[in-house]
Amino acid sequence: MLRNPRHLLSLGFGSGLAPVAPGTFGTLVAVPLYLLLAQLSLPWYLLVVAIAFGVGVYLCQYTSDALGVHDHGGIVWDEFVGYWITMIAVPLAWQWILLGFVLFRVFDIVKPWPVKVADVKMKGGFGIMLDDVLAGLYALACMHLALQLVH
Repeated sequence: MLRNPRHLLSLGFGSGLAPVAPGTFGTLVAVPLYLLLAQLSLPWYLLVVAIAFGVGVYLCQYTSDALGVHDHGGIVWDEFVGYWITMIAVPLAWQWILLGFVLFRVFDIVKPWPVKVADVKMKGGFGIMLDDVLAGLYALACMHLALQLVH
């Protein structure tokens, strides 16, 4: 599957094929890509993340259809986008990168309302992407709260 560029992306360059915790491994691969994205101005960063979401809807649906499984664990493009949302307008420092990683993974795993509802009710590529977007928004809110507390 990794020879097909669409599957390669949706499977996080192979990170989603990790035998345990593929979402965590997918998020780990999102970090160096974030380091590149963080060099962009905020409007460009937001545009790239929005495009990555739209592309992700297609990619996740494509791979889900090919595997015959809705939201197969190996599909981790949604984790990429969720982590990038977590890191919107956050300082580029290892402490914030690590905190963002942990917060996103917690919200993605625990799935508080409405993340769980989106995960269960929404289908297709949009549904695959939506729960991670919501988890990313929860983590983003926590990141900015933490930023306010330290400044």
